[in-house]
Amino acid sequence: MKSRLDIVRFALKCILIPAAAILIICVMNEPYKKIDRQKYQDVVKFDSLGREYCEIHVGNLGSSHGAYDFDYNDIRSRGYICFNFANTSQSYDYDYALLKAYGQYMETNSVLFIPVSYFSFNNEVVNEAEAEAMSLRYYHFLPAEFIPDYDPYVDLITNRLPILSAGEDLLKLFPNINPALIAHAADTGIDVAEFARRAQERYSRHFDNKDAYFLPERIEELYAIIDYCYGHEITPVLITTPFSKYYTDLIPEDFLNEFQTTVNTIAAETGTRYYDYSNDSRFRENLEYFSDSDHLNEAGAAYFSGLLWEEVEELKRFH
Repeated sequence: MKSRLDIVRFALKCILIPAAAILIICVMNEPYKKIDRQKYQDVVKFDSLGREYCEIHVGNLGSSHGAYDFDYNDIRSRGYICFNFANTSQSYDYDYALLKAYGQYMETNSVLFIPVSYFSFNNEVVNEAEAEAMSLRYYHFLPAEFIPDYDPYVDLITNRLPILSAGEDLLKLFPNINPALIAHAADTGIDVAEFARRAQERYSRHFDNKDAYFLPERIEELYAIIDYCYGHEITPVLITTPFSKYYTDLIPEDFLNEFQTTVNTIAAETGTRYYDYSNDSRFRENLEYFSDSDHLNEAGAAYFSGLLWEEVEELKRFH
């Protein structure tokens, strides 16, 4: 009799302990979802595609240079619909995935800017861990069939049970024991020496420890993006956004020559116009337009987008 009771108790433990653990995970998962969503506020904009943005006249792809350097307020004020598809550290494979998923919302004869940065034919991310972290955001809005290297397990812990990958963020459920995190505002009025130092950091991120600067798959992805555009009556425009001299002066001449040859070859072979603002004198030494060595601030983005309206031939169809 005793042995039977022991067996029953053991069986109950085997059932109740996992059941209790699952219950705790489910109870904690719901409030954690709200915390987890806050990390991906930069991709909330994609929820408006198909509702607010159905007939886009002007848009852009790209990484951070696309995300921060285009300001469409003036063009929107003229009655045109614009959308920024860019995300920080977004590579061409994700640009292409977004285009396949949402290109249907680009109007016939619309214009799509495709930023070509010095790291575009490699990757802006510096290691595998950062690449994996960046890829998680696409599971929050991009349909599974369009996500490069889609992983059902990643989908599970990203959208359904994010509590399983919470790590230290789990402490945010308990504000009283959450470690103090102090965010320091960016310095205003950065001096030239400090600006140059930060430019070196940006250069190191983009160029150090790279096995190759021009990966064949990235070049092929850019060709695929351009082919998609022409196949769907979208006008692609290649563009390199403005950089400060503290960044461009660090770029080796041999790399710059190969970069220009690569982009110009792609432009010529596809019949796509290329606009290069990387060394534009209107920006090069005017630090008041930059948030750092290779990203424009709000004033710089507004000024740059105004120049595009006046100077890009493909936009003149809207004038």
